[in-house]
Amino acid sequence: MSRPITLFTGQWADLPFEKVATLASEWGYDGLEIACWGDHLDVSRAAVDDDYVAEKRRLLDRLNLQVFAISNHLATQAVCDDPIDDRHKAILPSRVWGDGQAESVRQRAAEETVLTARAASRLGVSTVVGFTGSSIWKYVAMFPPVSQDAVDRGYSDFAERWNPILDEFDKLGVRYAHEVHPGEIAYDYWTTQRTLEAIENREAFGLNWDPSHFVWQDLDPVGFLWDFKDRIYHVDCKDAIRQVGNGRNGRMGSHLAWADPRRGWDFVSTGHGDVPWEASFRMLNTIRYQGPISVEWEDAGMDRLIGAPEALEFVRRLAFDPPGASFDAAFSRQ
Repeated sequence: MSRPITLFTGQWADLPFEKVATLASEWGYDGLEIACWGDHLDVSRAAVDDDYVAEKRRLLDRLNLQVFAISNHLATQAVCDDPIDDRHKAILPSRVWGDGQAESVRQRAAEETVLTARAASRLGVSTVVGFTGSSIWKYVAMFPPVSQDAVDRGYSDFAERWNPILDEFDKLGVRYAHEVHPGEIAYDYWTTQRTLEAIENREAFGLNWDPSHFVWQDLDPVGFLWDFKDRIYHVDCKDAIRQVGNGRNGRMGSHLAWADPRRGWDFVSTGHGDVPWEASFRMLNTIRYQGPISVEWEDAGMDRLIGAPEALEFVRRLAFDPPGASFDAAFSRQ
């Protein structure tokens, strides 16, 4: 398969970056999607420190690993979120959390997002993956009743906060790949369409396709690829399984921990859930997606040292290249 397969390091940030990179290289991954937390990548240093960037590049080169994207889901979540609370304090760098005042946190998160683009550019990377946050996710259940004006203001708030960020991305030649995900301004099909419209479909803002979030919402991840084919800037391979057939397990998860059998759905290692992987990879071929396929390992019921190499083998087997010529070309007399 010609497309590189990378490992997203976000779920490995408790380990030193060199250790994770070494494991990925030994397993046979082609590269990494580097998370901007733990010691994996400090964007405030990478944006200005030549020696720091060179050190990261030397490590990757030594292990024969490529990097096509860096991901900063944690800081980008705070750009639009409302409320800002202790959940954010737990995941944000101290320089972003600062005094904890909500609007100040949002502004610093926006600055951190721009720093991430600068870090990407200095690493020779053209794609940043992450979230957006949302001021209206709190209204998802629509009760107490919420007006359409309030919803509209949420999309306006997103555009006002992200357009200046995307201006800086444009200057740097870096694209943003938003992961369509519950909790974000774009979390399903129609909210993705509305989000793109809010920023007038500017090219700096595209999508990170992660089908696991479609599965439990009963959305079609394959059709999504076709309909948004010009916006698929990055691909994360994560799986999910539905467990709702017993009349007790609910779609919303019931505030139960991962791997609890009473949950209505759960994340599982790639190939162990309900994502239609072969159809998805065929559609990626159809839309001529040329970027990396990044394994995002999440499974509370499987050891990651088993799951990550197994996922690589699974993806290599199914993510085959398209044919060089049509099968029926052999019938032609020309």
